[in-house]
Amino acid sequence: MSIFNYKQRNNIILVAIVVLGCFLVYALSGLFSAILGAIVLFTIFRPLYLNLVEKRGWNKTISAVLIIFISLVVIVIPFLSLSIMVVNKISGINKDSLPIQEWIYKIDTFAASHLNQPKLAETTMQKLGAYVTELFPSIIGSAVNIVLTLLVMYFLLYFMFTQIKEFEAGLLKYAPFREQHALRFSQALRDSTYSNVLGQGIIAVTQGALLANGFWIFGIPDPIFWGVIGCFISFLPVVGAPTLTIPAGIILFANDHTLRGVLLLAYGLLFIGNVDNVLRMIINKRIANTHPIISVIGVFIGLPLFGILGLVFGPLLLSYFLLLLEIYQTNRLAADRLARIKTGNDS
Repeated sequence: MSIFNYKQRNNIILVAIVVLGCFLVYALSGLFSAILGAIVLFTIFRPLYLNLVEKRGWNKTISAVLIIFISLVVIVIPFLSLSIMVVNKISGINKDSLPIQEWIYKIDTFAASHLNQPKLAETTMQKLGAYVTELFPSIIGSAVNIVLTLLVMYFLLYFMFTQIKEFEAGLLKYAPFREQHALRFSQALRDSTYSNVLGQGIIAVTQGALLANGFWIFGIPDPIFWGVIGCFISFLPVVGAPTLTIPAGIILFANDHTLRGVLLLAYGLLFIGNVDNVLRMIINKRIANTHPIISVIGVFIGLPLFGILGLVFGPLLLSYFLLLLEIYQTNRLAADRLARIKTGNDS
């Protein structure tokens, strides 16, 4: 006869599950970006996959491979290419014969005579280069790590799609809340993913393109490079790409191009800024509304964990966490209600 009753055995099993789960999470921490990336891509491309397989009658394997190819061409390869360009540009900014060297010299001269800091600008640029290098760990790291992350991500994504019914049924079966709450969670998860990835992606690309166009018109060097920088910082709702026109305008003022400086500031702060607000309003109405506080805090959470990918993954994880808290609160209130009903019936 066992010395443990049913409840005690269940508690022991639960402790073993938690301990083993923590060990597995720790062991897979290096691939967390790949796992989260697979979830994001699955959420984004799920409607397309269902359309191809269920409505058009396409083969599951062909549909999954096609989606993998589309995501590589549209998302992964452009992001890697732009990231490499940014890292190389900023890392070599002190070696290139660019006008910015002249500006650095002027700032250093001023700082040496008034602040007793003879290499203020040069040191700042070097620190900036080192910081950007830290933000792109998957880009400047070994090619083996990049390939491994992509392989794991697409391996998971392939089986998520080809076994989509079993995958989603398993999620419903093992979800720690009722089916109606699980369906609500999946809907909210989809909306949050669309808002943080697709919505912010559209805003970032639009702002970056407008910024690059403005810098090209008003004669700022390397407009494409600054447009890419604008794309990345557009994920910060408080900052945004229009703020880059402020230092650019000051540079034009310092070089006696006052009219061009005023026009560039007006173009950035008024035109790009208002386009940004209009896009956010349209996207929030059609997809979902991600509060700016979630975006800002999420970025500070995501950057140390994922590097530049934290601009997307950080707000996404924070949104998922808050969503789980909401579901937990709903479950707790429902349990309290049932307990009160049961107590009333017993009395």
